[in-house]
Amino acid sequence: MTKWWMIRAGDKNELIPIWLEKGIASIGWPQLENPKQYQKKGEMLRKADIVYPESKPQSRNSWVNQVWRFSTEIQTGDRVISYSKEKREYIVGTVIEQHFYDPTVGHPEYPNIIKVNWEHTTVERDLLTQSAKNSLGSTLTVFRIDQWGKEIEQLLKNPSLVFTDENDDNEENEVVEDFVAKALVMIEDKVDKLDPWQMQELVGGLLEAMGYNVRISPKGPDGGVDVLAYKDAFGFEKPIIKVQVKHRKSSASAPEIQQLLGANPIDANSLFVSTGGFTSHAEAVAKHNSVRLVDLEELVRLIVDWYEKMPNDKRVLLPLQKVYVPE
Repeated sequence: MTKWWMIRAGDKNELIPIWLEKGIASIGWPQLENPKQYQKKGEMLRKADIVYPESKPQSRNSWVNQVWRFSTEIQTGDRVISYSKEKREYIVGTVIEQHFYDPTVGHPEYPNIIKVNWEHTTVERDLLTQSAKNSLGSTLTVFRIDQWGKEIEQLLKNPSLVFTDENDDNEENEVVEDFVAKALVMIEDKVDKLDPWQMQELVGGLLEAMGYNVRISPKGPDGGVDVLAYKDAFGFEKPIIKVQVKHRKSSASAPEIQQLLGANPIDANSLFVSTGGFTSHAEAVAKHNSVRLVDLEELVRLIVDWYEKMPNDKRVLLPLQKVYVPE
């Protein structure tokens, strides 16, 4: 079976003209030097630790894997594609010479090279099925795409071919849902790393975003209340919310719910935030006494919903960036 590879044309898609002119495809990481000098991938990893000391270990591992794959696995006769962002199309070619290292052939920052016979016909991205487009959207520099080889070959032979994929909408929805779910889990991990005092500040910032005036208890015994939230600056106007924040692995218990209920002000609404969740008994007591319970998952969703209105000094505890996805 013919192997198919996707190779990204530089960080900004800038290599396409050079590749077509020189009949090559190339990748970077020149600091690793010629991959042929390494007998095993572990040797290249050790080199990466030396030349990329400021980078994260997982990043170094990913870079080495891609250079190793490019230099040892791509063979003569394999098919390769790359995406041209400007034209929204894929160039397609066949490998005619396996890997060699030469900074003088193409761009000096991309000295790992294979020779490719690029075809004149291209494949428009919009003609691919949604499943193919999703897979080809990976941010890796080098990866296998064997499952889409037949589809690409058919479009090369007949660019007017229209694939009917009844699952296109479902596929796109699943990708978006998976992306959002992964992002929320990553945020949960970040929140989980905060210390208890930072967690109180974060919850206070969330309430400020919702339009409340907030008083956060100083470090030390709090008498069962970590945060007080008022609708007016003096605390006269109701609703008044008293909040207990437990940031730990263990679940909050029923006695802790009772402690919050008994804390001043007695007539305030009660909100209990527990990143470790709640025992079933605690949930029963809370339900009976109209205590609002918020676990880590719900807390993160609330933060995401209200993040842009949170004060800057609270957002700095949990730096996030906005990403748009299709509805």
